[in-house]
Amino acid sequence: MKIDIHTHILPERWPDLRERYGYGGWIRMEHQKPCCANMMIDDRFFREVQQNCWDPQTRMHECDGDHVDVQVLSTVPVMFSYWAKPEHALDLSMLLNDHIAGIVAEYPQRFAGLGTLPMQSPELAIKELERCVKELGLRGVQIGSHINDWNLDEPALFAIYEAAQDLDAAIFVHPWDMMAKEKMPRYWLPWLVGMPAETSLAICSIMFGGVLDRFPKLRFCFAHGGGSFPATIGRIEHGFHVRPDLVQVNTKTEPRDYLHRLYFDSLVHDPAVLRYMLEVFTANRIMLGSDYPFPLGEHHPGELIESMQELTPEIRERLLSGTALEFLGLEREMFIR
Repeated sequence: MKIDIHTHILPERWPDLRERYGYGGWIRMEHQKPCCANMMIDDRFFREVQQNCWDPQTRMHECDGDHVDVQVLSTVPVMFSYWAKPEHALDLSMLLNDHIAGIVAEYPQRFAGLGTLPMQSPELAIKELERCVKELGLRGVQIGSHINDWNLDEPALFAIYEAAQDLDAAIFVHPWDMMAKEKMPRYWLPWLVGMPAETSLAICSIMFGGVLDRFPKLRFCFAHGGGSFPATIGRIEHGFHVRPDLVQVNTKTEPRDYLHRLYFDSLVHDPAVLRYMLEVFTANRIMLGSDYPFPLGEHHPGELIESMQELTPEIRERLLSGTALEFLGLEREMFIR
């Protein structure tokens, strides 16, 4: 079985959000030709997407070609809208979450779902988190690597974490709104440099901020193989010891003692990097993730894992499905067709 933890989906169409909320900055879809659309921020081009970004039949056909049994659906991070008025971000979150839940309900053996939340308002975020889990049957949520000026150790977010722990909801962390993007106008550097740094920022924030100490049962998974974090764990650990006055402010827990608490997807594009991650984190912490259907993703989900002949059948099974089932709190039998 292959379960892809990291896939993005959008509705084919949604209301004009500028008209709905009274101000700009929102994503809209321009359908100018068959099977293709432009994502626009007001009148500025953001990205072209294909039919597989919204059509479940197309997705299932492509999954069949790559022998992917289950996709875990989450929204495209640009839709987080943490910058917006909280009540409007809630309204949009509900629209997106209802769409994902509807697809999961229609094809329960092919899809599972993660919701999105108006994280800029913890009160509204908890309300929608509870609806996602209790009413919509989603397995958790996808959140950004930061929330406007808040990193993920912001105390205002702790109530959301507590609610997620109580609901047994998984949290998938995806980079977005990349740091220092104004210094990286060329070469797609926000995606190539900023995204890995964003993910490391998120991981270090929850580690050093005491989030993992405070919420021991909370499950975090980090996209894109944890970004730059795995390669810098030695530096992070060294800094923890040589500058305790700066690093050990909210926790005395050794950085490596947290590694068994974190989950990562496998999207690293390099067998040497995946071997290193298996050595550091073990297969119990790593799961297949492709970033479908976007170009920085793995175009044939699971290809990297399946190309590594040295992996035992047990480790291969764990990477392709077992860890994802554990992270989401699901049983394999739910997806047997």
